[in-house]
Amino acid sequence: MDKAKHRRVIEWVKTFVIVLLVVSALLLGVQTGQFDELIGAIPFFGSVARFMSSNQPGSESPASSIIEAARPHVIVITDDEGARCGVKYDTVLRNEVYDRMSIIVSEALGSVSEPVEISQAQWRTALSRTGVYFEYAIPVKLSILYGWLGARMPENINDVSLKRMLVTFGDERNRVYYYDMDNDLYFGADTASTAGRTQEQMMPDAAYEIQFAFETDLAAGLTAPDTVLFKGNSTHPDIQATAAGSAEQLMDLIIEAVGHSYDSYSFYSIDGGTLVCVGTQFRIRADAQGFVFYRRTDGYPTLTSETQTYSEGESIERARLVVSETIGKVSGNAEVFFESIETISENIHIVNFNYCIAGGRVFLRENNYAARITIMSGVVIEAELNYKSYSLTDETTRLLPEPQAFAAAGGDFTLSYADIGAEIIQPFWSGVES
Repeated sequence: MDKAKHRRVIEWVKTFVIVLLVVSALLLGVQTGQFDELIGAIPFFGSVARFMSSNQPGSESPASSIIEAARPHVIVITDDEGARCGVKYDTVLRNEVYDRMSIIVSEALGSVSEPVEISQAQWRTALSRTGVYFEYAIPVKLSILYGWLGARMPENINDVSLKRMLVTFGDERNRVYYYDMDNDLYFGADTASTAGRTQEQMMPDAAYEIQFAFETDLAAGLTAPDTVLFKGNSTHPDIQATAAGSAEQLMDLIIEAVGHSYDSYSFYSIDGGTLVCVGTQFRIRADAQGFVFYRRTDGYPTLTSETQTYSEGESIERARLVVSETIGKVSGNAEVFFESIETISENIHIVNFNYCIAGGRVFLRENNYAARITIMSGVVIEAELNYKSYSLTDETTRLLPEPQAFAAAGGDFTLSYADIGAEIIQPFWSGVES
């Protein structure tokens, strides 16, 4: 054997030994749990499985890595001349604007001073200043919004429910405003943030001109003065609803998502095309219409005096992970957003999600929610999942212009789609009598 060939053999042996040692170390680390913290820090890498399969409550909080479970359904930008335009029904455009403007809002919230109560007149004046306005479809706790926006909530701010908040751009400092729904009060606060002055023209040409209801002479403006009304936008797309998969496919998807793929389990069918899976730790039922029900059967987490308490925001994040890895994978053009949370006890929360598409909420025929996830001590003990797939069509339906719809509703109204089993779903204004 020549020297060159001999050196190549030696290098190959060295490489083999190094690889063998690395693999051995990895296997040892997995067996001893040394990599649990690292795995938990990687989104969707073992985290859903850990929350749903573990027999003990989770020991770590996801607060530092919370991702928004909902985004504003309306974003309004006001320029230096006081002209306003907004996005709502084009969700691709809304997400593009949100991705850029949320940084400004996060910086402002993270450096806010103690809020001071202001009058409704001061709130309305602020809405005419240069800035960005976020409106959520449902009330959200301020502490949860802080988590979604990646900011730390200061101790000098009370946690309240809100749907509307505004960041105005000042020459020296930005200012935050919001409406406290719990106490029917408006608040304003200075910030240490200066971000925004170079980004105030970020609203694309495709945005619509808007006005607030209090700026109109509509009687309904007295009932819901802060409602955003879009001008010149009266046609909305029809939606196609299709099956998200067979019962077998949906069953495979949830088994993989919750980390039971290596457990011992068996299948059997019952009437109507329903498939049932029974495992050592769980039971799942999937029907032909895409409804899947999951329940733990190996005992609920044991509550002790040392059990970690999980906040609403942390429970929402755990539920969001489940939704993202299940119905979120097959929802088509629809988004799945947080709808509400029910606090059963200090450590038990039920988190509800719904489908949203083209700026409208989808109402399901029998099961009102797209997903309903029960969290106990950080562990998912039950899940109801409605697997649906929605896509935009080229057809549109003309509805009442928003000012007329607002007047007819006598207040707030919502773009909606009713999924009652038809293949094509047309939009309508909910809250408006036909």
